[in-house]
Amino acid sequence: MSSVADALRQHAPAYLEKYGERVPLMHRKVLMAIMRCRTGELGSLIYQCKSCLAGHWVGRSCGNRHCPNCQKEKTQAWLDAQSQKLLPIEHFVVTFTVPSELRSLLRKNQRAGYDAIFSAGSQTIRTLLNNDKNLGSDKTGFFGVLHTWGRDPKDYHPHVHFVVPGGGVSRDGSKWLQVRPGKLFHPLPAKMLYKKLFVEAMRRAGLYNQMPRGVLKRDWVVNIKPVGGGQAVLKYLAPYVYRVALCDNRIVAVDDRRVVYRVKPSGKERCVTRHADGEQFVRSFVQHILPRGFQKIRYYGWMSPNCKLQLADVRWLVWLWKGWTYWLGSAMFQPEPRQRPKAECQRCGGELELMLITNQVGATIWQRRPARQPSQRGPP
Repeated sequence: MSSVADALRQHAPAYLEKYGERVPLMHRKVLMAIMRCRTGELGSLIYQCKSCLAGHWVGRSCGNRHCPNCQKEKTQAWLDAQSQKLLPIEHFVVTFTVPSELRSLLRKNQRAGYDAIFSAGSQTIRTLLNNDKNLGSDKTGFFGVLHTWGRDPKDYHPHVHFVVPGGGVSRDGSKWLQVRPGKLFHPLPAKMLYKKLFVEAMRRAGLYNQMPRGVLKRDWVVNIKPVGGGQAVLKYLAPYVYRVALCDNRIVAVDDRRVVYRVKPSGKERCVTRHADGEQFVRSFVQHILPRGFQKIRYYGWMSPNCKLQLADVRWLVWLWKGWTYWLGSAMFQPEPRQRPKAECQRCGGELELMLITNQVGATIWQRRPARQPSQRGPP
């Protein structure tokens, strides 16, 4: 089966050769890492089956956060961790984006542009929830996830999804407050405040004068959607957290001219097949590569580990508000941690044991010590 890495190995070398130094260094590093991932060029892992003693060779992973091969396990781990943080209340997804006229400016200034969406969006949520007409408290907690693509990786569509519990702790910290069912806050003041805060962030970044004329008169989208307990939206967001644009199961075929992949158009139940020539596919992929060290998942309020108000205290207040005891709430809403599946032998299904790790030139960098044999000496 074809993969994103296969498509990049086929077409990225020609792309890099054609554009040379015009390709940003970060893009070159990401492409080179993914092309070498699990091929043996980065080294190898040698396993041995505990049952049949068969040996198994695996190329070392690149570990790059843009690599689909390396992020699958991290996706499930993130989903499990976030599921344990969900509160037994109604949750909302609040999505902030920018008009299409601003996308070109954000593509050229990604760090500043993405920071502006995060800061303006998070401050909008906290300000409106602090209003007595909505929640009436600033002791809230939520997190945001950056997406830069739409249904098709060719599209550059930066936006942030914030997952917001429908409530918060009272200002004096004594009780849980709940918003009205299905209503977090009204979208109209959210749009106005978000636009104002985004412009202020662009001014601080020195980019205000580069904003297209008339863009502030456009309709700025702030979408607020109730999502029940929140588990469904976590499953939706999880695949986007640790991958870029396309996952491997969307790649249909790769040849020396083009890449065939599947997308699911908005409002449609079935996927459709689309084609891109090699250069176009690589260009579509690299436009979603994040700046070095950029945090695409950000936590606020008591969702942040640095907050004095801990999530455990918040959970206790929610249980009191619902009339539950501690043991009942703990038993019902604490999912069992999922254990990482063990590697299995393709020959007999036995458990594999890591024996050796080598580097790029084949030199050993780690080796399992042989089991200590019992002494054969007889009695004196």
